[in-house]
Amino acid sequence: MDKMNVLFIAVDDLRPQLGCYGVNWTQSPNIDKLAERGTVFERAYCQQAVCAPSRASVLSGCRPDTTTIYDLQTPVRSVMPDVVTLPQHFKNNGYETLSIGKIYHHSNDDAEGWSKPPFLNKGDWLGRGYLTDEAVEAMTENNEINEQRGDKRRGLGPAFECADVPDDAYHDGKDADTAIEELGRLSQGDQPFFMALGFHKPHLPFNAPKKYWDLYDDVPLAENPFEPENATQYSLTNYGELRGYFGMPKEGPIPDELAKKLVKGYAACVSYMDAQVGRVLDELDRLGLKENTVVLLWGDHGWKLG
Repeated sequence: MDKMNVLFIAVDDLRPQLGCYGVNWTQSPNIDKLAERGTVFERAYCQQAVCAPSRASVLSGCRPDTTTIYDLQTPVRSVMPDVVTLPQHFKNNGYETLSIGKIYHHSNDDAEGWSKPPFLNKGDWLGRGYLTDEAVEAMTENNEINEQRGDKRRGLGPAFECADVPDDAYHDGKDADTAIEELGRLSQGDQPFFMALGFHKPHLPFNAPKKYWDLYDDVPLAENPFEPENATQYSLTNYGELRGYFGMPKEGPIPDELAKKLVKGYAACVSYMDAQVGRVLDELDRLGLKENTVVLLWGDHGWKLG
């Protein structure tokens, strides 16, 4: 039996806010279609709800208390130089292994696992992915504000952007283009492949082309925004990541009007990412690779929306 190809799709900050998980107002037709013909895991929990530790755990097969990666700064190989990672295992067994987009938290991590250097697409965006003049101006102002506050974070403009641009103007569209191009090349050979394709959205900032924002009119807010009874302060979120963006309240509750814009932005990003998934899966089908390719789609952790 021929070895199956693997398309390993990682999504940043994806909560189970999809049609296949019973959320009827989020538009995710391509992921839902994939779910219909596959297996949906309803009790799959990330090891640690932070990007780097979660990804390191999945890709190394080790728990965070074994990797000792609990932050965003520690690459896998710096603490586990001899671990055989998931892509490395496939590479050792005759696969061509490719990394496109965000797979590990650090783009240069695990050189031993890939057949060629990771694809790191660049575009016309600035900072954390801004295209509009208004957003770039806000980012510049926010850089100065954060510097005065002793906050080392830079490149944080508004928490969302709605630009009337094509899909490939943002990162995920370019990464889908690269995946499609590489699938075409791989289809001409006889070597099995492990393609890791990492989408950045719906991670903050919630930047997506306007047509995906237009999919949503009104959006619901959480029915239970209150703190759980007897919860410790340590266990409660302070929205620290969100509050670093321009125009976000630095403390206190998020006003409902602003919260709705954020939820709408998150949903727009989910639909944008979903469209890129659909483009890649359609190409897999068109090339005749569908029946010989295992497709996995997973999120590194969710994101609290209220």
